[in-house]
Amino acid sequence: MKSIFLFFLIAVVLTSCEQPRQLSSTNPVNWEKKMVKGAIADSLESGSTFLSIYSQIFLRTEKDEADLTATVSLHNPNIADSVYINSAIYYNTEGRAIRTYIDKTIFIKPMETVQIVIDGLDNEGGTGANFIFDWQIKPNTITPLFEAVMISTYGQQGISFVTEGKRLK
Repeated sequence: MKSIFLFFLIAVVLTSCEQPRQLSSTNPVNWEKKMVKGAIADSLESGSTFLSIYSQIFLRTEKDEADLTATVSLHNPNIADSVYINSAIYYNTEGRAIRTYIDKTIFIKPMETVQIVIDGLDNEGGTGANFIFDWQIKPNTITPLFEAVMISTYGQQGISFVTEGKRLK
């Protein structure tokens, strides 16, 4: 009887131990292949864009929150010219920088889009998270577009909405 109990106890312990799941948003895309090799032209214009992200939203009350998955898209709307992203920093609701996704200049080819995904389980940003993107473009080209799609499903309910970046300078 003791051996059956011990076997059962060991089986329960072994099956209940899960490795913590690594969030894809804390292991971002390898930007290495998009890094700019060499110098960038001095004639490029610089800018910054603010993008609201919601990794959580309130449902019925301040105590009832829903976690969201956010897909952040960095679009290059130019047909002939690349845009350059110098940095992408993720801030939480309190305004503290919690993660840097891009810290070395990358390029986005003409008409290309690259994404950053904030997992639905990654609610560190909170209900008022945001990104600041610093970028460069050739004079007389279209500025990059930054958008986020937030989505979540609970049972048969679905929540989704989009935010657009606002140019700061």
